[in-house]
Amino acid sequence: MISVNSEIPDLKIWEYNLIPTDDCPIGPVELSSTKEMNGKKIGLFGLPGAFTPTCSAKHLPGFIELHEKLNNILDEIWCVSVNDAFVMNAWGNDQKVQGKIRMIGVDQVFATNLGLELNLEARGMGVRIQRFSMLIDNNVVKSINVEGPGKFEISSAEVLLKQATEIF
Repeated sequence: MISVNSEIPDLKIWEYNLIPTDDCPIGPVELSSTKEMNGKKIGLFGLPGAFTPTCSAKHLPGFIELHEKLNNILDEIWCVSVNDAFVMNAWGNDQKVQGKIRMIGVDQVFATNLGLELNLEARGMGVRIQRFSMLIDNNVVKSINVEGPGKFEISSAEVLLKQATEIF
């Protein structure tokens, strides 16, 4: 499993954007995690699935609520899930994250390379990513909080904000 002071490997990530920018044209765009994290302080949190109960009612809303305080310390906040870029975009629109949080689709390879894969095949969801949060500075992990199965205690926006204040 990825740990503090580990470098994030260069992995594929996908983002969907309805409004083109220089860095992200319209549509799902394959991006390099290394390139996107280079030179930035990022608060990254992952969750098992878009539109799922805890993820929609607690995890993502906490980051929306604290995005201003986090963005006073960090360059960006990312939400990642093993969902395609279309689903992540639709969920972001539903939760009104525009301009606050980047909604990034990742795949099983991303989860496995970080050692954060979560097998939910018995529940019909396939292999996903565990619930976690981490602080990243220029591709290097500065803190990581991985939840136990079915838990939501240590990966919240409040915990990450406290850590960001202490680290940065």
